[in-house]
Amino acid sequence: MRELPAVEGVEHRFVDVGGVRMHVARAGSGPPVLLLHGWPQHWWMWRRLIGPLAEGHRVLAPDLRGFGWTDAPPGGYDPEVFATDLVGLLRALEIDEPVHVIGHDWGGWTAFVLALRHPGVVRRLLALSIVHPFVRPGPRSLLGAWRLWYQWALATPGLGPAALRIAAARSPVLLHLGAGRGVWSDAELRAYADPLREPDRARATQLLYRHAALRLPRQLRGYRAMRLGCAARLVFPAEDAVQKAIELGGYEDNAPEMEIEVVPGAGHFIVEERPDLVRERALALVA
Repeated sequence: MRELPAVEGVEHRFVDVGGVRMHVARAGSGPPVLLLHGWPQHWWMWRRLIGPLAEGHRVLAPDLRGFGWTDAPPGGYDPEVFATDLVGLLRALEIDEPVHVIGHDWGGWTAFVLALRHPGVVRRLLALSIVHPFVRPGPRSLLGAWRLWYQWALATPGLGPAALRIAAARSPVLLHLGAGRGVWSDAELRAYADPLREPDRARATQLLYRHAALRLPRQLRGYRAMRLGCAARLVFPAEDAVQKAIELGGYEDNAPEMEIEVVPGAGHFIVEERPDLVRERALALVA
């Protein structure tokens, strides 16, 4: 097994959740806070935030199925399943109180799904670099659909996993569409890229984006009929290379307690591009 990166004050545990061996990084004590990573990262993306949050909270940073050090089973690469996994993880850790949830990218989408599908589990929600699940595509969004080209490539059976493994081995900056330049060192890029060189994890990415292409549009129609029952904040980077054409309005009836903050000059990987801002928003969430 690959060696886990060391982060001061962090312990690691492996928990069986429905037959999937899930890895979770833990630190601190107090009210629980759940940190959910996005693609192509894993729990380590939160390394600079875990310490400040752990001063007064029990911080849990799991790897979603197929990522990091959690098992990569043959299927289940759908945020609906991710959310069910997380409910099982909280139960296994004997956490029966509502949790604060902070998620980035697919982790942010999973946080929304967790709050919608499992009312009472999420106390407050902070989503980063993701759209909300109540989006209604308009002309601007449709004109910007070409920006999703990489998702269609990754979703292609055979080609997607093979291209991903080649990129992870030879040029990991491609995994971040160039957005990681100047944000990560070569060692940090490698920490995210190396797990994706494994065939099962490359296949997990392909299946996740296949879900995004084929099933997510239908799920969106269902989410638009639902109501978010907790306070939420969506922090959206204005220079997100993929999502900046998406219109963020139209959520008010579904999420009356949600606020949207657009951050000028910030790119998709805002957790590591703007750590001070993210820390401030995270501490405000759990205060």
